[in-house]
Amino acid sequence: MRLFVAIELPDEIKRQLEAMRTHITGSRWVPLEQIHLTLAFLGEVDDATCDLLTGALATIKASGFNLCFSGTGCFPDRRRPRVLWVGLEPEPLLNSLAFLVRKAVLGCDIPQEERSFFPHITLARLKFPDPGEVAAFLDQPRIQRLPQVNVREFVLFQSLLTPQGAVHTPVQTFALAPP
Repeated sequence: MRLFVAIELPDEIKRQLEAMRTHITGSRWVPLEQIHLTLAFLGEVDDATCDLLTGALATIKASGFNLCFSGTGCFPDRRRPRVLWVGLEPEPLLNSLAFLVRKAVLGCDIPQEERSFFPHITLARLKFPDPGEVAAFLDQPRIQRLPQVNVREFVLFQSLLTPQGAVHTPVQTFALAPP
């Protein structure tokens, strides 16, 4: 199974993020049903390791929190944009949850990237984009209208790759303690 751990966003927030789409040459926008906040990408995991991981994630003790949106950006940078994203205000409880998820994943011998956790929501992937179109998108202040999101759980997802794109299916949901 191809797995990842994420925070699911409310449908209303997904619709508002989807409404931010604009024409950018070479863009592939994330479908509404796939918009989420990734905590850890795991890749291919066998059934036994998935069972072990599910048990490890269930032991995580973390409190719920609120996510507040904080503008748009791109990876790796504005000169060579390949991913457009929406950022989040710093939230220590989110960083703590991401750390605990990473610790659980590594404890199951599932390799993880070395780079630091940078909370964001991917909106689009770009291939040979028009720099002016990207700059126009990034310079729009639309993100300020998004309401905060109350996070009370995180989810282990399976990602099935199909010719029509990835299909994300929840494997198990894990509750967070009341804030």
